[in-house]
Amino acid sequence: MIGRLKGTVAGVGADTALIDVSGVGYEIFAAPRLLQNLNAGDETTVSIETYVREDMIKLYGFENDAERQCFRLLQSVQGVGAKHALSILQILPPAALYDAVAAEDVTAISRAHGVGKKIAQRIATELQSKVGALAGATGEPLIVAARKTAAAKSSDPQLAARADAVSALANLGYDGAEARRAVASAAEAMDAPGVEALIKAALKELAA
Repeated sequence: MIGRLKGTVAGVGADTALIDVSGVGYEIFAAPRLLQNLNAGDETTVSIETYVREDMIKLYGFENDAERQCFRLLQSVQGVGAKHALSILQILPPAALYDAVAAEDVTAISRAHGVGKKIAQRIATELQSKVGALAGATGEPLIVAARKTAAAKSSDPQLAARADAVSALANLGYDGAEARRAVASAAEAMDAPGVEALIKAALKELAA
């Protein structure tokens, strides 16, 4: 299986790019966020996920291995295909996706083109046990990072309170990133606050 390509960009289309590797052209499918950074003639290195079916072989390209891991994880959710996964990664890079899943931020996930609330909810629920909010930042294997995050949450009441507060705000319809910033700001100004206190203080931050 092809896991990485290093070569020259031979051309860029609406949803694909052609990478010339020692005279062999490889067509890769990728999200617009990656394609817009590729220019004909440039040298590039892309992580590759090889997609094999009975009637076809497709190569999907990503900026790094973390994105490729997310692409795989997303498709482990029932009803989520390659197009859904690419659409989600277009608006939620790995670290943001991990945060959204950890906070069960269905609104953030459903912003992806073609991803409805039902699929977004399934993603947020099914990936809870597989993705940790710190996985993208640490570069560790996703399941290892998820276990560390879960362990930290269970042993640190304040971390758990923050996570629960962010989840509550996300369920109220607030953007996940804004909710996390508001909760973090509220927590810094309080001494060991509980979930309810954090939510109230964060709501004031959001309303300011």
